[in-house]
Amino acid sequence: FPLFLQVTCNCFTISNGEMQDVGVGLYPSMSLLNHSCDPNCVIVFEGYQLLLHSVREIQIGEELTISYVESLVPTRERQKQLMRQYCFECDCPLCQNKEKDAEKLDGEEHAWKEVKDAVNEVRYPKSKEEWKHVLARCQNLLRSHKGHLPDTNIYQLKMLDCAMDACINLESWEEALYYGSRTLEPYRLYYPGFHPLRAVQLMRVGKLQYSQGMVPQALETLKQAYNIMKVTHGTDHSLMKALMEIKEECEAMMRIQ
Repeated sequence: FPLFLQVTCNCFTISNGEMQDVGVGLYPSMSLLNHSCDPNCVIVFEGYQLLLHSVREIQIGEELTISYVESLVPTRERQKQLMRQYCFECDCPLCQNKEKDAEKLDGEEHAWKEVKDAVNEVRYPKSKEEWKHVLARCQNLLRSHKGHLPDTNIYQLKMLDCAMDACINLESWEEALYYGSRTLEPYRLYYPGFHPLRAVQLMRVGKLQYSQGMVPQALETLKQAYNIMKVTHGTDHSLMKALMEIKEECEAMMRIQ
């Protein structure tokens, strides 16, 4: 491989506590891990420190695997990305079975293609005015495609996530909770078992529920986040400590009530 391709193949996207991309780093020992779209390990970051956690029981002699790509996208798109960036085809059971591909693109094709284009055009806004523009675009598309796209369509799901982010940045907590709540069932469908993205989403929604005085619902949501995050992040991770803090606040509120 030329040097550029070696770097591209062996780098990791560094993410912050909420699994948002913040940079790229080289971690040579972790580059030895092979890929599976249904891996037995996940990677999370604590600052620039890369942490590897197993997410299910690993048998003696079983290879440790991570996913090089976002498992949410359909099989064909994952295969394209793996071939383009890493020069191999994946033959894991998930790719062989094309599991959940139909659900991922459910709904009217013209509608999800329009939403897909809109999501791909969004760049991280740097001001409240830009966030307002993003939210208005999301609201318009969600309104116009109501009844044509289920929330389990992956591009509809990404649009809901985008609308939720915009509302949070605009401090529209009630509307943020509305969009966030709609993402929980698709997240459960596409990230079964232990997955850091689902843990973070549950935590975000739980915090929004708490901010709206929905203490019992918040506690239940935060407990779900806790049960996943203790596996995907570990008890010493700063995000886990923040989750435990707000969970304990909810528990204290419940005792008072």
